[in-house]
Amino acid sequence: MTTTHNEPTYRASTFKLEKSKTTFTQALASLPYAHALQSWAWAAQKSRWGWMPIPLTLTISESSWEPLAAAMILKRKIPRTPFCILYVPKGPALDYKDGALRRVVLAELENIARRERAIFIKIDPEIVKSWGYEMERPSPLGTKFTGELKNRGWRFSDEQIQFRNTVELDLTLSEENLLAAMKSKTRYNIRLAGRKGIVVRAGSEADFPIMAEMYAETAVRDGFGIRPTAYYLDAWQSFHQAGMGHLLIAEFEGDPVAAVYLVRYGQRVIYMYGASTHKERQRMPNYLLQWEAIRWAKAQGCTVYDFWGAPDEFVESDRLWGVWRFKAGFNGQVVRHIGAWDFPVRPLLYQLYTVILPKYLNYLRSRRK
Repeated sequence: MTTTHNEPTYRASTFKLEKSKTTFTQALASLPYAHALQSWAWAAQKSRWGWMPIPLTLTISESSWEPLAAAMILKRKIPRTPFCILYVPKGPALDYKDGALRRVVLAELENIARRERAIFIKIDPEIVKSWGYEMERPSPLGTKFTGELKNRGWRFSDEQIQFRNTVELDLTLSEENLLAAMKSKTRYNIRLAGRKGIVVRAGSEADFPIMAEMYAETAVRDGFGIRPTAYYLDAWQSFHQAGMGHLLIAEFEGDPVAAVYLVRYGQRVIYMYGASTHKERQRMPNYLLQWEAIRWAKAQGCTVYDFWGAPDEFVESDRLWGVWRFKAGFNGQVVRHIGAWDFPVRPLLYQLYTVILPKYLNYLRSRRK
């Protein structure tokens, strides 16, 4: 392994399968770039929906418990074949500023993909590509890492499972300064909702079916596809039981009209799910609901509120443009990530799986329509 000046060196190391939930959770929590979607709770939920979790840790030596990296790999078998696909959602977790460690981890993931007979392995760590959307400020680390990925044969993925871009709010500011920095219309709508009788309360697991109904209504109204209701109930319960989830419900005269499901991991709170009904929209419940979510995140001692999703391209034709207009009012910072990258172990099957098969399925759907 080649190294550059002042880079640390690592002896040949391999990821270890971690069977202990506690050990993996502690290892992940100690590392930079750790994410809720790398957690044991999320992997356990995905295990009930067709994926097999492979929790791995990398340490300095076999006798050491100090983690260098962690990767919760999700494995899905392809029916009637000996092959599979591998995915490391929002991971792996490690110090990406350490170039030698980056190369060790990438080499390990590539070897694991070969051993598992994967068609490809996908990663999408939250490495910043640039900040801003009008005047982008590139990230040197993002530029360097994507260059390394390309040189090793990784490809920018056509299938971006998670949102590539997001909006982040700095929670170290006071509530007064956060409000003052918002667009005047957003600030006005927050106060209007309170004056018009909107009340926000904390929800419990008993409220999950209410959230699910609103989420289904939102999907129909806004034209996006969703999974079966049982999937969301399972996900929210998994996060809740792990102490990571928090539900907030906006009501008018005791009738639920909007809800958000927040996921906390480390110093970050993610606005992962949002839903609303057609009722009482003129009372602006979503604005007060979002503000109360931000206040809750601050009260937990968190430093970042992640709005979880922004347009790929900041143009009106982008599918997230309407969502962006709402989020932009809170005056957070646009953060662009490097997105998902695939390492094709079997290039011909990769082409078949990611290009030819989707086109064929789209053709069959168009014929049915």
